[in-house]
Parts: sequence; C-alpha cells; structure tokens
Amino acid sequence: MEAAVRSFDSRELRQVLGSFFTGVTVVTTVDGHGKPHGLTANSFSSVSLDPPLILWSQSRNAPSHPVFRTAERFAVNILADDQVEVSNRFARGGADKFSGIATRAGEHRMPLIEGCAAHLECRLVNAYPGGDHVVFIGEVERIARHGRPPLLFGGGRYLVAQPHDLGPPTDRGANIARLNAVRIATRALVELSDELDETLGLGVWGNKGPTIVRWEEASEPVSDNLRTGLVLPVLTSVTGLAFAAWLPAELTAPFVAAELADGAAPDIDATGLAQQLASIRAAGFASLVGSDGFADLYGTRINAVSVPVFDLDGAMVLALTAIGAAGRLDTGAAGALVQRLLAAALDLSTKLARRAA
Repeated sequence: MEAAVRSFDSRELRQVLGSFFTGVTVVTTVDGHGKPHGLTANSFSSVSLDPPLILWSQSRNAPSHPVFRTAERFAVNILADDQVEVSNRFARGGADKFSGIATRAGEHRMPLIEGCAAHLECRLVNAYPGGDHVVFIGEVERIARHGRPPLLFGGGRYLVAQPHDLGPPTDRGANIARLNAVRIATRALVELSDELDETLGLGVWGNKGPTIVRWEEASEPVSDNLRTGLVLPVLTSVTGLAFAAWLPAELTAPFVAAELADGAAPDIDATGLAQQLASIRAAGFASLVGSDGFADLYGTRINAVSVPVFDLDGAMVLALTAIGAAGRLDTGAAGALVQRLLAAALDLSTKLARRAA
C-alpha cells in the first residue's frame, strides 16, 4: 500500500491542531520506589461513561515514559486558571518538578496537586502505540471537583474560560445586555491586539463619562501606566469624542458643558464641536494625532483612534480604541489599523444584534 503524499509539514499540523482549544492537565504517578513523576498534557479526553474511561497520550521520548508505561495507576490533575506556572513547571524537563508544589497523596499514593479544578484517580486499563506517542486508557476510580475555573490552552497560549454570550437572549434588562457586550468584546479585543500588535482599550459610557474597562497591551506598549477604570474627558480623548459623536446629546451634554466651562478644551467651542462630531460620524471613527493631553499619564504624545460598537437598536454601547506613540500609530482612514478596527466593530455590532434578536 502506497504511503499518502502529504501537502503539509509537522509545523503546519501543529498550528492547525492548536486551533482546537483544550483544557490543561498534569498527569502524575509514582515509580516502584515511591518517587513522584508528572508531566503536562492537553491530550486528555473522555472515552466512556459506562464503564468510566478516559485517555491521554505521551511521547515515547519523554523521560518519564518508562515509568508511566509500567505504572498500574495514575492521576489526572485538571489545572485551574491560576495554575499557569504549574503547567509550565511540569511541561519542562527537570529532576524535581514537584519542588515547591503543594500535593497530597490519593487513594493509591498518586500525587494530587492542590488548587486544581478537578482530580481523577485512574487505573491503567491499556496502552496503545500511536506513532511517536503512546495512548493510555484509564478507568476512573475516584473523582473530585473543586469549583475552580479551568485553565485552557490553544493557539500557542493559555486562555481562561468564559460563558458564551451568543446563546438564547436574556430578558433580564439593559444592564445584563451591556455586561454581555463587554464580555463578547473583551474576547475580540484580545485577538485583535495580538493580530495588530497595538495597544487597544475597551471603553464604555459610565456614570462619570467615558471609562476604559479593559486594556490589551502591544508587545511594546505605549505606557506602563495603563489603568482599567480610567475615566476620560469627552472633548480631548478619542474615546470621549466617539461617544459624543454617537450617543444621544442629552447623555453627553452635561459633561461637554462642564468641560467647556472649565476651559479643559480651550480650542473648542460649541459650533466647532458640532462640526467636529459631524466629521467623526461621516468618517465612521474618531482620531487624534500628536495629542499631548495625556503626557503626564503616558509619558509621551500619542496618536489614537476610536470606533463605535452598536447594539440592536443602533445605540452605541462600546468604543474600541487604539493608542500609540505619536508618529508611529497610523490613524489614516485607509490604513490597516483603522480598517481592521472598523471591521471588528461591525462584527461585534452584528453579534450583539444577533444576540438580542
């Protein structure tokens, strides 16, 4: 039988498999001398409920493979979302992975790592060759669930689990809808920041005006002083201008009037502001170039862009904002940053509309 001709290499296969997000486990056992062994594995999966069977796989080249291959039992420690360091520790080689790791002994002396989301204590049923790995089948003998959120892994990075917000609509009020919008947008913000390698913020209209509820930093962030809960001015921040352009005037008017009266924006008057907001609406986004209004906070002049996200009724509920050092961040309407932000905002608006329909 002829071998299949593959059109991909192992690196491409790894990237594709990485699009399937999984939980993260540390599988542990003891050798004949009672010494603990463990390794990080995201190959864990359920097989059967009756009888209760699970599987995981291990590289034949793993230093602990001879131990697991002959062990009668093992434990699966399903890691919690604050156990990234535990995952990293057991993913690396080393003679003493358990040093400093709190454990307790299970029913058959299997090491159970403290602080996990769940534990399964298993008896080895069989092991099957699978290329450069061996697939272990275990019968679950004891379980424990500890109520902690699990750690996830996919696309080459650790993740946290959140409820999906695109299920059946809720009738519990506008505040719940806004919380759902923030949750959906937060996930998009993380992916968009990674894609663009820009510092992005998620803004909402709070009881004190434009408020940043989430930052995602670029590999070279514009500042080390990015704070969530930051309340921004309406007239001199790009997020504030976006809300002023698309929110009903009765919501923003008290803040605008106060800033004009305080001289916070000396170059802006009511007529000029109306023209500026009309231009923002026509362009579909707000931008600032070379602003020094935040130099005390960020330590430098910045460029910034903000685009609106709308709900089912066409009301602006969120602002996606990018900030960067002046001269580096492209704020041009035809540039990749603005176009990608607009596309992301449209996608979020569509999801929010579908969620509420």
